[in-house]
Amino acid sequence: MEEMIWILDFGSQYTQLIARKIREINVYCEIKPFNAVKELPGNVKGVILSGSPASVNDADAPVPALDEWRGKVPVLGVCYGAQYMAKHCGGSVESSPTREYGRARLSFIASESRLMQGVDLHSQVWMSHGDTIVDIPDNFEKICSTETVALAGYKVKGEETYGIQFHPEVHHSEQGKQLLSNFVKGICGCAGNWTSESFVETTVRELREKLGDDKVILGLSGGVDSTVAAYLLNRAIGKNLYGIFVDTGLLRKDEYDSVMQSCQQIGINIIGVKAGPIFYEKLKGVTDPERKRKIIGATFIEVFDAEAKKLKDVRWLGQGTIYPDVIESAPVKGPSATIKSHHNVGGLPERMQLKIVEPLRFLFKDEVRQVGETLGVPHDLLYRHPFPGPGLGIRILGDITEEKVRILQEVDAIFLKNLREAGWYHQCWQALSVLLPVRSVGVMGDERTYENCVALRAVTSVDGMTADWVHLPYELLAKTSSEIINKVRGVNRVVYDISSKPPATIEWE
Repeated sequence: MEEMIWILDFGSQYTQLIARKIREINVYCEIKPFNAVKELPGNVKGVILSGSPASVNDADAPVPALDEWRGKVPVLGVCYGAQYMAKHCGGSVESSPTREYGRARLSFIASESRLMQGVDLHSQVWMSHGDTIVDIPDNFEKICSTETVALAGYKVKGEETYGIQFHPEVHHSEQGKQLLSNFVKGICGCAGNWTSESFVETTVRELREKLGDDKVILGLSGGVDSTVAAYLLNRAIGKNLYGIFVDTGLLRKDEYDSVMQSCQQIGINIIGVKAGPIFYEKLKGVTDPERKRKIIGATFIEVFDAEAKKLKDVRWLGQGTIYPDVIESAPVKGPSATIKSHHNVGGLPERMQLKIVEPLRFLFKDEVRQVGETLGVPHDLLYRHPFPGPGLGIRILGDITEEKVRILQEVDAIFLKNLREAGWYHQCWQALSVLLPVRSVGVMGDERTYENCVALRAVTSVDGMTADWVHLPYELLAKTSSEIINKVRGVNRVVYDISSKPPATIEWE
């Protein structure tokens, strides 16, 4: 079995960052709710306890089954995890006089500490806690301090159990990756051989064993996740994979043709369904964004199901679910039945009575792209910007018509083309265009016009949780605006969105 590290999640906003940092060291890890773990499988080489918004002094503070496995495998407590272990073993944790949040520097490091090897004195770390450890048990020893936090880190004597009150996983902890490497490789003994190549090799083998000669249908969206899932399943089962690509009429310009061509080039059995008129009819007169989302999702299921029924003896439904979706569906307070319709083909498994196969369910987005590179997915498909499941349906504010879709497709194509030509496309995490329910007066030639206004938006982000607007050059914006107004019939005004998330969202609906 694949060696791994388990991260017990106590609800910290940084838990996923711990996993991402460890995987960058080429060590496989999984996040588990703190209350779902008692005995550890033999391939778990170490455990990390995450931070938490809770206080260890709260009456309902999260309590892991620590004594079941402490001393059997190395343990690293981060922030809440460190405070919990200190208090659980007889130390004391109290509320800090002032909340310790932000940058700090290490003022003491125990030179003999295996955890702190290669971490420099005065190295910057990131604090984020309201409580602090004021006393540790006699069998604990201090391994690092900052100017304001005397017990920034400790080790339990006689066992490989550690605690640190700072967050090594965040970017601001300058040598945090070194510390995590010390733990997972040096202390836990992980080989660090988990790569995109090894993932592909292992997953293809497991998929062949799991699926055998069964047929699988996969809903393609044109997005990165479903595309990589298609390439991976195709490598594993070849002709037994059937991709269904539903053109909702709300895709980017020429997207249907490009996705069909890409899949056909590697031999995927792909079935294309031009269903735009069906979606337009169902959406006629609907302006509420939530109703639009539900109608688009329900109509997609109807169209997909009708097409899938034409295939005989299908037993599996493939999905491009990735790890953040899995984690969000199983929060630390217990499993959740909520499934994001824009990530999963919501409702289809039950309706079609199919088993689910999700070959990417343990990968983060950046890892999906690395696997895609290994599989030979075209660069333009692999590094395209995120695109919402409801497509242009939530970028057209107000009701949706075929003419409005045409206008927005043309605007969007011009914006993205100019970003690519100017070298700005890959400097943006996401760029999009929005058709506003606003008409304004303009002048074209000697004639007065009364036409549509469009908004352009480009943001930088790591994971979409927060985002800032991109400071695109005025020359690029001017060129794009001029080209849109001159070439797209029905638009006479272009504006640029300079709001960040929060308080705004990335999409307008």
